Amino acid sequence: MIHAGAGNGRDVTGATPDPGLVRRLGLGDAVVLGLGSMLGAGVFAAFGPAAAAAGSGLLIALGLAALVAYANATSSARLAARHPESGGTYVYGRRRLGETWGFVAGWGFVVGKTASCAAMALTLGTYAWPEHARLVAAAAVVVVTAVNYLGVAKTAGVTRVLVVLTLAALAAVVAGAIANPGASPQRLTDWFPAGPLGVLQAAGLLFFAFAGYARIATLGEEVRDPARTIPRAVPLALGIVVAVYAVVGVSALAAVGPAALAASPTPLATAVGSDALAAVVRGGAAVAAAGVLVSLLAGVGRTTLAMARDRELPPALAAVHPRYRVPHRAEVLVGLVVLTLVLLTDLRTAIGFSSLAVLVYYAIANLAALTLAGSGRRGPADLLAGVGLVGCLVLAATLPPASVLAGVGVLLAGLAGRALARRRHR
Repeated sequence: MIHAGAGNGRDVTGATPDPGLVRRLGLGDAVVLGLGSMLGAGVFAAFGPAAAAAGSGLLIALGLAALVAYANATSSARLAARHPESGGTYVYGRRRLGETWGFVAGWGFVVGKTASCAAMALTLGTYAWPEHARLVAAAAVVVVTAVNYLGVAKTAGVTRVLVVLTLAALAAVVAGAIANPGASPQRLTDWFPAGPLGVLQAAGLLFFAFAGYARIATLGEEVRDPARTIPRAVPLALGIVVAVYAVVGVSALAAVGPAALAASPTPLATAVGSDALAAVVRGGAAVAAAGVLVSLLAGVGRTTLAMARDRELPPALAAVHPRYRVPHRAEVLVGLVVLTLVLLTDLRTAIGFSSLAVLVYYAIANLAALTLAGSGRRGPADLLAGVGLVGCLVLAATLPPASVLAGVGVLLAGLAGRALARRRHR
């Protein structure tokens, strides 16, 4: 029997089916969204600790970090095509490796990106008002948490504006550094002050500056011809970002040298000789940090929601606000944790801890991607997944010891808490 309304977009119960996401993004849109995810505040903060670890070798470290990021993004794209669900590597780990692997990935993402939120807030405060950086950072966390609670999302249009403003700030860095009367190419000659280990450590820290590069891989349901568009957009966006970062890095190192960048809480503003250009750099860094903070806090809240739905985190965190349609309890909890970190930690500690946890997250993504081939022949994508897996583990192991110990401790604490909760449940 055919019900009235059949064939007019409704099912037999009369309800309108979920129309799903619209495929309206072309190659240019995907590249812009990728740039918006990577060209954020990370570059304004990560160059300082990277210069301290590797001197001018941070330029080599930048290439290593980009290679690992590309391998990770490729693995994420393959997994997203096979498992088009929210949750990222948390879902991929559960589906392909087992629930424990999924938990480690999800927990690593939540704690790592929570630290990233603190780093972005501190970057905003440090560039906007250095004398009261923590106060500004804390206020930013409160405001952004409230914005996310109300369900205000960052659109592709806002992303384009943020990309333009960030590029303008980075252009000011290059212009000011070139015009700096003390600029000299001789400052680019100290490549290995701490040996290869220093370069690897700098690569792990600079990995933070590529945060969000896998955003393109999650656009499968919104991109036209995703099988062709996504594999082209990932290397294109990454290539543009690496080129921009390399130009900025060469200019800043030549202007003031690695020691000055390492000693400064605002390294890119230090590289600019002009006070007027320094003000532009500070403003651009603050705007970029604010944009990234909005996106990061929302992302952590959604992953917390996905894990709570699977009872990997307290089920109460799976609540969705009936009016604003956001995971409000998760958003508030994440905001409170970030606020605590802002008040108790410093920027470089947050960067190191975040890099460790996120590298573990992507190591699991690459491991999951290696299972896609099954018993069939291995191809170039599997080789990239292997490179990404080894790269993530090596960079994680060579981060500052305090970051490694803290990150491993928090990951183990999460596993212990999960085991205890399951035992009590049984």
